[in-house]
Amino acid sequence: MFFPTVHAKRLLLSLSLVLPSIFSAFLFFSAPTFYTMERGIGKRRTHFLLLFPAMELMLLFLCPLASPITDEGQALMKIKASFSNVADVLHDWDDVHNDDFCSWRGVLCDNVSLTVLSLNLSSLNLGGEISPAIGDLGNLQSIDLQGNKLAGQIPDEIGNCDSLIHMDLSDNQLYGDIPFSISRLKQLVFLNLKSNQLTGPIPSTLTQLPNLKTLDLARNRLTGEIPRLLYWNEVLQYLGLRGNLLSGTLSPGICQLTGLWYFDVRGNNLTGTIPDSIGNCTNFEILDLSYNQISGEIPYNIGFLQVATLSLQGNRLTGKIPEVIGLMQALAILDLSENELTGPIPPILGNLSFTGKLYLHGNMITGPIPPELGNMSKLSYLQLNDNQLVGKIPDELGKLEHLFELNLAHNHLEGSIPLNISSCTALNKFNVHGNHLSGSIPLSFRSLDSLTYLNLSANNFKGSIPVELGHIINLDTLDLSNNKFSGHIPGSVGYLEHLLTLNLNRNSLEGLLPAEFGNLRSIQIIDISFNHLSGSIPPEIGQLQNLVSLILNNNDLHGKIPDQLTNCLSLNTLNVSYNNLSGMVPLMRNFSRFSADSFIGNPFLCGNWLGSICDPYMPKSRVIFSRAAVVCLTIGIIITLAMVTIAIYRSSQSKQLIKGSSGNGQGPPKLVILHMGLAIHTIDDIMRVTENLSEKYIIGYGASSTVYKCVLKNSRPIAIKRLYNQHPHNSREFETELETVGSIRHRNLVTLHGYALTPVGNLLFYEYMENGSLWDLLHGPLKKVKLDWEARLRIAIGAAEGLAYLHHDCNPRIIHRDIKSSNILLDENFEAHLSDFGIAKCLSATRTHASTFVLGTIGYIDPEYARTSRLNEKSDVYSYGIVLLELLTGKKAVDNDSNLHHWILSKADSNTVMDTVDPEVYVTCVDLAHVRKAFQLALLCTKRNPSERPTMHEVARVLASLVPAPHKVFAPPAKAIDYAQIVIPKGSHGHQHHPQMDRLQPQQKYSDDQWFVHFEDVVSDSTI
Repeated sequence: MFFPTVHAKRLLLSLSLVLPSIFSAFLFFSAPTFYTMERGIGKRRTHFLLLFPAMELMLLFLCPLASPITDEGQALMKIKASFSNVADVLHDWDDVHNDDFCSWRGVLCDNVSLTVLSLNLSSLNLGGEISPAIGDLGNLQSIDLQGNKLAGQIPDEIGNCDSLIHMDLSDNQLYGDIPFSISRLKQLVFLNLKSNQLTGPIPSTLTQLPNLKTLDLARNRLTGEIPRLLYWNEVLQYLGLRGNLLSGTLSPGICQLTGLWYFDVRGNNLTGTIPDSIGNCTNFEILDLSYNQISGEIPYNIGFLQVATLSLQGNRLTGKIPEVIGLMQALAILDLSENELTGPIPPILGNLSFTGKLYLHGNMITGPIPPELGNMSKLSYLQLNDNQLVGKIPDELGKLEHLFELNLAHNHLEGSIPLNISSCTALNKFNVHGNHLSGSIPLSFRSLDSLTYLNLSANNFKGSIPVELGHIINLDTLDLSNNKFSGHIPGSVGYLEHLLTLNLNRNSLEGLLPAEFGNLRSIQIIDISFNHLSGSIPPEIGQLQNLVSLILNNNDLHGKIPDQLTNCLSLNTLNVSYNNLSGMVPLMRNFSRFSADSFIGNPFLCGNWLGSICDPYMPKSRVIFSRAAVVCLTIGIIITLAMVTIAIYRSSQSKQLIKGSSGNGQGPPKLVILHMGLAIHTIDDIMRVTENLSEKYIIGYGASSTVYKCVLKNSRPIAIKRLYNQHPHNSREFETELETVGSIRHRNLVTLHGYALTPVGNLLFYEYMENGSLWDLLHGPLKKVKLDWEARLRIAIGAAEGLAYLHHDCNPRIIHRDIKSSNILLDENFEAHLSDFGIAKCLSATRTHASTFVLGTIGYIDPEYARTSRLNEKSDVYSYGIVLLELLTGKKAVDNDSNLHHWILSKADSNTVMDTVDPEVYVTCVDLAHVRKAFQLALLCTKRNPSERPTMHEVARVLASLVPAPHKVFAPPAKAIDYAQIVIPKGSHGHQHHPQMDRLQPQQKYSDDQWFVHFEDVVSDSTI
């Protein structure tokens, strides 16, 4: 039995409707003939009347012979074939079981012609490419593929869809040029290609689209200038070009776009000045020129615009703020921040009664805050931070009942906080950090129920902390640090159940730590260091399961460290140093991860560090050695010395190592043992196993050395570094390396087992590193192992911790002076070990070192050290920053004429640093925000001014916070802080704009979020 196809049924339906009409007409015109016929002939008429159902029946059987799918259906199947991830979302696109393509998902057809009019496959997570078969849909009027993962180029065949009105391919991964064939789409009204990876210039042929009203090419990689012909389009209403690499200047002809209301070129490389003719663009409603390199003054006639948004942020504008801006009554958002504007804030801005957001931060504006700003009745955001404002905070600001954020940080404001600020009942964030404000905290702050962020730090406030602060129930950040507060910490602070950060450091607070702190169930950071607190640490703090950082150093706390703190499983930073604590340091759970730095300065505290009064593994506070123990210890020392003496004697009797070496003037080889694992061997054993240092055992070369591998019997392999005697500075280098490496022990430093003075060169015996150097794995010819993101992060942390040990835990501190990827060796577990201390320098804690010549490796040398020859530990920090960039990009520090640091700076300036990420990192990192933060940290390490670089302790802490999984062996915290929640990127109107680094006293701990600043912040003061 035949089953008609859907198309056949539709054809039958059409014919069944048409045939009766045709037949009726036929009867009408044939009626006279039929009525004059005889009866016999009339029978034939009856037979003829039966012909109609017979025709229908015939058509019914003929229908299965029709084509099962049309050319457009076949085109749709080709389009499906070019996609991936289609199984779940396009399962009904099946020409075998359902040839009615008009019923397929996302397909809309014309009811009469049954041709495809619209194709909407947006946000279906489709991969693959756009098939050229799209050009076979000749009647297509709308295509929407936005929000997928489509790659490849936009096919030229799309220009064949000459009926197309709406095209949206945004938010994909399309690359290549914008095809010129799009200019053939004369009916096109809407074109959205934003958020792809398109390159090349904007085609000037787009100006040939006479009906185009919306053109959105934002967030691509387009280059060149904005086509001048584009400005002649009188129909265009929306032009979005933000986030590209466009260059050139703003054309004076911009106002010829008489229909344009939206113009956005934010985040490009436009230069020049704002055209004086800008005031003629009377139809503009949104004008965003932010984050370019536009210079000069803001033209006076900009005041003639009737825009709702005027954003000139992040350029190089100079001069004063034109007073005429105060006449732009339509303004809802005015953003002139992060320029070089000078002069006072025009009081006439107070006339902007409809303005909700006023951003003037990051300039050089002087003078007082005009009281007239209190007349801006709709104002919700007022950011005046990072300027040079003076005077008092005007009382009139208390009239702003809609004010949501008030940021006055980093100015020179004086006086007290106006009492009527508490009338701003909608206030959510209040920041006056880094001024000269004084007085006390207004008690009326208790009425600010919506306040979540309160930062009064780095001022001259005094008096007690009011109990009323405990009534601001929504507070998540309370920072009163670096003031002159005194008295007790009110227990009411413990009732702030949403509090995440409490910073009270560097005040004059006294009394006990409130036991009510145990109620702060959301708290992550508590810093009350550098005060005069007494009493004991409340055991209730052990209830804080989200606590990540507890900093109580430099107080007068006494008693034991409560065992309950071991229940704080998220705790990864603890500092109780320089108090009067006593007893045993807990040995359980999280306390195993804290270094001696966390506890030093407590003379009666027992722990495992140098100077502790007791061994933490013994039950008593002091260990009294018995006579038997002393005798055993003495015998052990004598036996050890005897073994060393015998080994040296056997070595001194060895035969001549290499033929002809007797005439070099040196004595017999001497083996000095620094690690007992080498004590059972002689120099003869080593030379025999390596066949007198044969070339086949070479595993690496240095500028003045060769490295060999030696596998001794009953011992782990060792690496032999042979220093060439023909270099005159070699003796000094050899002694330096012995003095440095022989006296230190750390898991991230290569262990020196011993050394020998031989006729063939001075030999150093190190532990062998199975996976070679980091340089080998990143840049070597073999690259046997691919390093994923977690492995690279682990290497970065290990190198940072090793370097931090040299800088901060050695006395005198040690400057490596040759940090580079080839001097970072990796063991069988890819744990990093610093090596090659041949040019290291020991510095006292009170001075830097000035040398007559600069040592190091090109590409890693600190430019400031190269310029001044003055050395400190920040020179190593710079070199480490270069290594971190190598880990992130997989590129060499110097490759022919290319300099990695300079290249990254150029990318940072255009905010495209993430384009340089090594593909292996890109595909293995779960959270690319961590990679971005690592880039930011690397750029901070390579700041031009050494004082602005972080210390290696700080670098290690920040990197440790990026470790993704607590179950990993190398992850220090059981639960890391999500610092992404507290990072303040450039241009954000959230919290205050942090400087790259506030220079604090050495003992003070930095919070990790201080390093996470925007690329353009970092690059602004860097060396190019």
